[in-house]
Amino acid sequence: MWKPSHIFSKRSAARIADGVRIYAIGDVHGCSSLLERLLESIQAHVKAFPSRRPILVFLGDYIDRGPASSQVIDQLVLLRNRQEVIFLKGNHESYLIEFLKNPTILSTWFKYGGFKTLQSYGLKPRSHSDLKEQECVASALSLALNRHGHREFFDHLKLSFVCEDFYFAHAGVRPGIPLDQQSEEDLLWIRDEFLYYKGELDKIVVHGHTPVVQAEVRSNRINIDTGAYVTGRLTCLIIERDQMKFISST
Repeated sequence: MWKPSHIFSKRSAARIADGVRIYAIGDVHGCSSLLERLLESIQAHVKAFPSRRPILVFLGDYIDRGPASSQVIDQLVLLRNRQEVIFLKGNHESYLIEFLKNPTILSTWFKYGGFKTLQSYGLKPRSHSDLKEQECVASALSLALNRHGHREFFDHLKLSFVCEDFYFAHAGVRPGIPLDQQSEEDLLWIRDEFLYYKGELDKIVVHGHTPVVQAEVRSNRINIDTGAYVTGRLTCLIIERDQMKFISST
């Protein structure tokens, strides 16, 4: 059943067009059961409060750390066939994509939870492996992605999404740089220079990447990464006209 965890008052300076409703979802990190529960809550919300154009925006980091990365991608691929969805790229997806081209980064990817992702695709490589084994693992992963129909998903992730007064990116943006000129590295990785910036940005930036205990609302940004794989809480921000509210998997 849909239950709002927080409701915020109007923000007259930021809004989206009438008839559009955004459901922005934070970092999933291989937590397929949490994703399933949150999607059920979103569906219940849409049913209870119909919208002409509901759009789901996922902020990246679908894989690693949690136990079921391949299952999460299965869920997202199916979801794409049923409704309008935007899938953004996270830094963890960048590791998977880079590993397929450069298998020598395997040990580095392991530090970010990559073993869990490989395990979810039926692979169990050693953390300390030689180049030949690394290349074999990369080839096996490539075959698994194609077999599951996931390769296209990873190849077509977007770096950002704009809806009226809101800008969506995985990690954030670099202050002082126009939003249409942001680098991929900053969109996927930036932290302190963005998180501690208190000045105005061109739009309200909705992001994940940096886990917080509960969703964080600032004058220039909204962080909805609530550390799902640790806390068991996957968070969704709903934006409609000039109203915002949160729902979560708990």
